[in-house]
Amino acid sequence: MLRVQEAPDLGIPEVKPAIESIRGRWLQKMSPKTRHSLLQGRLWGIFAQWAGERGAVGTEWRYYFVPDGEKPSSLVPDVAYLAYDRMPPEGELREKPTIAPDIAVEVVSPRERRKILDVKIAMYLGFGTRLVVIVDPQKRVVEMHEAGGTKVFCESETANCGAYPDLAIDIRALFKGV
Repeated sequence: MLRVQEAPDLGIPEVKPAIESIRGRWLQKMSPKTRHSLLQGRLWGIFAQWAGERGAVGTEWRYYFVPDGEKPSSLVPDVAYLAYDRMPPEGELREKPTIAPDIAVEVVSPRERRKILDVKIAMYLGFGTRLVVIVDPQKRVVEMHEAGGTKVFCESETANCGAYPDLAIDIRALFKGV
């Protein structure tokens, strides 16, 4: 895991939808449509209820990754969870964390390239994220990526993982009406 340090100035403008930086290459996130927005809101609710008093859950929360000897990157997960005991103190480090979230959630947009998504999953896990959740509204599946492997859950299942055994996502309820 990397040490907490000041976030680099990558020159990324704060615009909507957000711009991410992967090893110096800027990529603008897809403009969210209704389905994406509804799923993001539902996921925030699921994770906020699950987190309770043990951590913070936010949407579009920018994280900076500063690897030794490489260009820095910055990702903006659709939903993120960060445990309070890992959260940087008040100030610049809290506003621009240079640690990975404990959980990063990405809702797949229709034109999102899988290759880029796989790079983001690897970056999150490589920088210390314990769980990366990929929600694919087209396929109506949820992927749970952990250091030990990946599980894919379909609509008739409840998604769970080894990193957080008390976390469960009812896939049917998540996609209902979306």
